[in-house]
Amino acid sequence: MSVRELVVLGTASQVPTRHRNHNGYLLRWDGEGILFDPGEGTQRQMLRAGVAAHDLNRICVTHFHGDHCLGLAGVIQRINLDRVPHEVTAHYPGSGQVFFDRLRHATAYRETVSLTEAPVAADGVLAVTPAYTLDARRLSHPVESYGYRLVEPDGRRMLPDRLAASGIRGPDVGLLQRTGRVGDVSLADVSEVRRGQRFAFVMDTRLCDGVHALAEGCDLLVIESTFLDEDEALAVEHGHLTAGQAARVARDAGVRHLVLTHFSQRYTDPAEFERQARAAGFGGELTVAHDLLRVPVPKRR
Repeated sequence: MSVRELVVLGTASQVPTRHRNHNGYLLRWDGEGILFDPGEGTQRQMLRAGVAAHDLNRICVTHFHGDHCLGLAGVIQRINLDRVPHEVTAHYPGSGQVFFDRLRHATAYRETVSLTEAPVAADGVLAVTPAYTLDARRLSHPVESYGYRLVEPDGRRMLPDRLAASGIRGPDVGLLQRTGRVGDVSLADVSEVRRGQRFAFVMDTRLCDGVHALAEGCDLLVIESTFLDEDEALAVEHGHLTAGQAARVARDAGVRHLVLTHFSQRYTDPAEFERQARAAGFGGELTVAHDLLRVPVPKRR
């Protein structure tokens, strides 16, 4: 059975708290798992969330600040310890290759797994699979940072009334889906486009073109909201977003489900992030993330 969900492993920003681990997010997409920004403590959070090293197919790092990458060493070593039988691909800003190398080889261990390094050098497509296309967009942060976007290919939704009117039934329905035509009836005659699902992951950044491009039309958007709106000047100075800014991005992009995360330790009331996001005009489904939360990707329209 296919599963599409976000497993939240950590939601703190620079400093973890008693209730928030450093960053870590696993996207389950059918049979694949994509781990985003494994901060310190991610391996233990995976254990608590029931996520195994075998679940990982890709690792995507937005940038090389410690709260987004210090867990890489442990995760990579666990992948090797557990002898994950499939290839694992790591995406990260190419300018941070020296940091990736240090984390990958932080200590001595036996390498048993094919870990493919796929550094990101510019905006564009990183991978194309039958299940999705993964691409990256440059963000605005004091160090080079990229956000990631996953898009499922469009499909077709069969229309029973048109099938019946065309006399297509039984095995011919499957034949039509495979070949595109049965007799004089084409697939387009009896179906409509079913838009593929879209997911985006946006971490440390100021408002910029990349943020809007990543969020456009997303079914599920995971986005940082490090600061509340009254601290917008601090957000701009340090290269971050506020709750209201993130919500306006989601509102304007037509996002269906917005997940706010990456919270500064200075705030003690998570509900204030939701209040400010609603005040900014976002009317879709809204989640203020907490550790070990599971968020399903919304069902197709």
